[in-house]
Amino acid sequence: MKVCKVIGNVVSTEKDAGIKGFTLLIVQPVDMTDLKPESSPFVAIDAVGAGEEELVLVVTGSSSRLTAMTKDRPTDATIQAIIDFIQINGKETYRK
Repeated sequence: MKVCKVIGNVVSTEKDAGIKGFTLLIVQPVDMTDLKPESSPFVAIDAVGAGEEELVLVVTGSSSRLTAMTKDRPTDATIQAIIDFIQINGKETYRK
């Protein structure tokens, strides 16, 4: 899983029937200690109702098709959780 920040969305009027009805969000992987960007942004299917600027957990690859909502859907990245707080070695690095 990757910790990412929601930075935008994608609107598509034409898409595969397997992902119709899903919200497509642009997520930016971030470092868990300082929340600075780590790599290039990518698009993920939102399975939990995340919003702009929220920190989320994203699963990629074949595991992204194992949620109840995305089972057997054509996706390579799914937002599975909205993060409330992150604590590393006893130090809180993020709180919603």
